[in-house]
Formats: sequence, C-alpha cells, structure tokens
Amino acid sequence: MALQNEVSNALYYATSKGFQIHPNAFAMLKSLDVDVLKIIQEIIKMKKPTKNTVIVVDDIKTLLEPKKQEGPVEQTCTVLIDPTPKVTTAEGVEGYTALFRSRFEKTMRILAQRPDSKRISKVSAVKQRVRISKQAERGEKSLHGAAGSIIVAGLVMSKRTKKNDVEIAIDDYTGILTAISTVDDVKKQASTLALDQMVMLELENGKGRPGLTIKNIMMPDIPDHLPNKSKSEAYAVLISDLHVGSKYFMKTEFLRFLDWLSSSDDDDIVNKIKFLCVGGDLIDGIGIFPNQDKELLEIDAAKQMSHAAQLLAKVPKHIKVLVIPGNHDLGRRALPQPAIPRKDLGEQFYSLENCMMLGNPAFVELNGVKVMMYHGQSLDDIIATTPGLSYSKPSEAMKVLLKARHLAPIYGERTPIAPEQEDMMVITEMPDIFHSGHVHVVDVQSYRGTLIVNSGAWQSQTKYQQTMGITPTPGVAVIVNLATLQPVVYDFNQ
Repeated sequence: MALQNEVSNALYYATSKGFQIHPNAFAMLKSLDVDVLKIIQEIIKMKKPTKNTVIVVDDIKTLLEPKKQEGPVEQTCTVLIDPTPKVTTAEGVEGYTALFRSRFEKTMRILAQRPDSKRISKVSAVKQRVRISKQAERGEKSLHGAAGSIIVAGLVMSKRTKKNDVEIAIDDYTGILTAISTVDDVKKQASTLALDQMVMLELENGKGRPGLTIKNIMMPDIPDHLPNKSKSEAYAVLISDLHVGSKYFMKTEFLRFLDWLSSSDDDDIVNKIKFLCVGGDLIDGIGIFPNQDKELLEIDAAKQMSHAAQLLAKVPKHIKVLVIPGNHDLGRRALPQPAIPRKDLGEQFYSLENCMMLGNPAFVELNGVKVMMYHGQSLDDIIATTPGLSYSKPSEAMKVLLKARHLAPIYGERTPIAPEQEDMMVITEMPDIFHSGHVHVVDVQSYRGTLIVNSGAWQSQTKYQQTMGITPTPGVAVIVNLATLQPVVYDFNQ
C-alpha cells in the first residue's frame, strides 16, 4: 500500500500539469504497492492534456496491464483456503454466538481499512452520549459535536422498507440501534442489504422527527482493484451442477464436452487448458427433495458417485481438476461444507491423479490468479429477499455477496449454516474470479476488477424449475483466459 506522502506528491504533480485524479483512481493509487508518482508521470506522458483532463481507473489499469510472456504454458495450483480441516462444529446457542462473533470481528477488520472506520462508535456509547428525544425537541443540529454526524457498525438485524421511509436495526456487541431514513437514495441502498450482514451507518439527528436518521449506508464491499493475471496464456474451464443420476442429466452433451477437452490437434485454446473447476452438485443425490426418486435413473447415491468419477476420469491428465461439493452431493449439507468424504463414497475421485477434492467454499490460486469457488446455495435467499433480482441474472445476486463480503449472510432461511467457531463464509481475500453455480443459469460480468461467473449446469429443465419459472442454460462451459481474464462461453448442445 502506497504511503500517504507518496500519493500526495503524485496528486500535486498531476495538478501542476493540469490534470485531475478521479476519486476512484485516487483510491486505487493508495492501494497499490508501486511507485505512485512514476505511475502518474507515465499516464501523463500517454494522455494529451486538455482543459480539466481527468486520470481515471482505466488509465491505471492500462499502464499496469502485464505484458504477455512467451514460453511454455504455466500450470501452478495453490490452495489458499479450504474449510475441510477447519470444521469444528459447536453446539446450540454457544455455537451460534461464536459464529456471529467471528463474523462481526472478521468483517470489522475489513471495515477498518476504510477511512470512515476511524469514526465508528459503539452502539452503547451512542445511546449513552446522545439523548435522542431531548435533542430532537430542542432542535439541536449536531449529533456529535462539529462532525454533524456519527458512524456506527453492526450486523443487520432487520430492515423494513415502506412507502415513505426505511427502518434499519443493527447490532454490535453492546446493543441494538434502530434508525430511519426517508431519503430515496438511502432507501435504494437499504433494499440491497442482506439480513445478518455487516454494515456501516452514518447517522444524524432526525429532521422534524424524534430519533436518528440514516444519512448514508456503507457496505464492506470489495475495492476497485487490478486483478492478478497469468504470465502465460493458460485457460481455466468453469462448470457446475452435473446432477449425474438424474434422468435430466445431459450425458450426451457432457461426453461431447469431454471429447472436446481431448481434441487438441488444431484447437489452440484446448491445448492451453490447464484447469477444470467443478462448482458442486456432481450427482443428484437421494432424498434431497420430495418424490425425488421419480426423477432418478439411478437411486443408489454410491453408484451415482461412481458414474460421475468415471466421467471425470476422461479428463486429460495434464488438466488439473478441482472439485467442491454442492447441496446435492454426499456429506454434510450445512455451510461450510468439507470436501466430499473419501471413505466408501468418494474413493474413486481421490484416486484420480489429476483431481483435487476441496470444501465449499474454496479459495485457490491458479497461475497466480485468485479464484473463489462457491457452489451458491445462498443465492436462493438473496434472490428471494432483494428487490429486482431474479434467477435469470445470478451474477447480480453474486454481486450482493461481494458487497456484503459474505457468501451466506442470511441465517434461518433456505440455506443451512453450521455453528462453527469461525465464520468461514466471510470473504477475507479479494478474488480475481468468483465462480459459482447452483441456479443453472450461465451469467458473466465484471465488478470492480473481479470476474463474476455463474457456470450453469449439465441438467435440462426439471419439473421444479418449470413451476418456478426458471429457464436454465445447460450444456455450456465458461472458458477463461487467465492471462487476460477474458471469458468465452462454449455451447455443447450442438
């Protein structure tokens, strides 16, 4: 991270040359571990100054874009985070108390990197220091001296959006605080909040009403950043949701995909594929939903696993296969999930020399590119509780998770969450690629330097999806060039 005086010198140099620096670009400069002044000097050389010329984020990204190196295709794989060895489920209230305390502390460390965090006050301190109702009656303008506002941080206990206002209650170690806002921008911000996520609220005295009003809502969010990239042109294939054993499993299309991976004669991309990331739900499982047996070709879960292993055994051995579990797979269904158990059920996968079995979520580094693999079960809750979201655009729901810096913030709905001593669903590391599945719809977009990919499925539309109005996009794979982070969608339905 650049020193404050280095950034100040760069800012002074830019203004002396007739340039301005956009706030987002300024924030990025502060986060870089490079010679900031040199970066600004190089950008100014490239840009022709006009009146009020502004240096923006893209100028910095263009300058720091890594140059493609010639030579053999790189293949390095490092596991950064895997919940499998960490799972130590506690019991009852004490277990969940530890879980949410861990969530609060880990997310507060993320918020501490923001300049506004220095102003955070404890809820109890705010209640003690400010006599809210008496201040409102006297018409005092300031909550906290000359600052004019105060900031609190906590987990979202409730949010109630009405026609004329929004009410949010947050909880920290010291108590619960409720505040209201009638401002449209704040109401829009509040609509994207997930229950139980961490948030910062900027508060001021109520204008013409008792209590505190919300001036601004700030989420942990990921900062705009320059993603890591591979030094050589290598590709990663992202897929999910095979559902082997289901009568809707698209075996013909999946075999066509496997044949393509082995057809390296004239396809330059295939020759450079080094990784295959499988985002869970290898099999359809048994007893996952009512009357599931009527939709199965194979009603034995062990045989489903054997069939899935036989299919992945066809992947060429030079391609590293990384597998995480989903909610249909064998083993624990509550998050975080350890890797699919080896004994009796997953032995064939573990015997594949190019296969790596990981937990859900997993964080890996492929040729230096940081990839967060998460099956995505909590997307159901996010889509159901966030206005404007739908299954047709799962990347928008994945963006909500990045903003919350948590993969499963909502407790008590459709997503089972185990009372772990540590909340391993907090997004502590910044991903270059966020890969998920579960909703069976392919969707790709970029957000603040992170490539968001929902990789669809290999299962045709089920009766449940028909009743829910979900139109899947199965039989495709997302191929990402790790040197550029440019995605390409390959369709194997033809």
